[in-house]
Amino acid sequence: MSITIDSIKKITVIGAGAMGRQIAMTAALAGYQTTVQDISQDMLDAASAEMRGWAESRVAKGKLEQATADAALANLAWETDLERAAANADFVIEAATERLDIKRGIFESLGSLAPQHAILATNSSTLGSSKVAEASGRAEQVCNMHFFNPALVMKCVEVVRHESTSDNTVDVTMELARRMGKEPVLINREIPGFIANRVMGAINEESLFLYENGYASKEDIDGAIRTGLGHPMGPFELMDMVGLDVIDFIAQATYQETGAEEDKPNESISKLVAEGKFGRKSGEGFYEYAK
Repeated sequence: MSITIDSIKKITVIGAGAMGRQIAMTAALAGYQTTVQDISQDMLDAASAEMRGWAESRVAKGKLEQATADAALANLAWETDLERAAANADFVIEAATERLDIKRGIFESLGSLAPQHAILATNSSTLGSSKVAEASGRAEQVCNMHFFNPALVMKCVEVVRHESTSDNTVDVTMELARRMGKEPVLINREIPGFIANRVMGAINEESLFLYENGYASKEDIDGAIRTGLGHPMGPFELMDMVGLDVIDFIAQATYQETGAEEDKPNESISKLVAEGKFGRKSGEGFYEYAK
């Protein structure tokens, strides 16, 4: 069943975590009536408070008009019940825990709960939508719509089609991303890690090789990438900002998917994660940060 971009009025985001709440706020700012669904009322309350605080801060700094902030907050609704959240959705973005069994269960439920015209997208950065498409019963209306963290800031959205994804689904998802103020890129065939994570992974891998084998310090490697390649930060700085636990998780998921030796998680990163050193958010990773 085809849908047009102009017929999309209501968006549902599944999951009120860091990504889900920011994706929802992005949609609300773009004028869409947006419902955030999570099984945890505490998570919903925290997400609502954070987004309200974010909007107030932006207004105070003169970066957001009060009327725009008020309209966006009015567009947001918070719901624990998936049936109520999905009932009138024109477009659903799943941003739940990165576990395949949970995602499959969600898409199976969405297949019967969401209107037949609704597109069902997953924000997963590691799992291709083909793994959940059949469970929905509408595989042609399923794709990846991968936002980057923080979703309110980062412009890139990776739209990934699987073999059964329709051209209509791709076209509408790409245009929706644009109307949400993003710059989407299309990946025509599923591949673990998509574009950005694969390229970032290759840079990280080479940087770790140079560092672990004593060719250069992490500080000098970061400096070379900043001043030689024009990147805003070096790979070790970036890994600390993204979160070493996130990078390790992505590597584990990719290795589980491919089984390729070159995709094995890096031992240095895994060791830091095991020690609770996740980067900026924990106060220490490759570098130390003030608490």
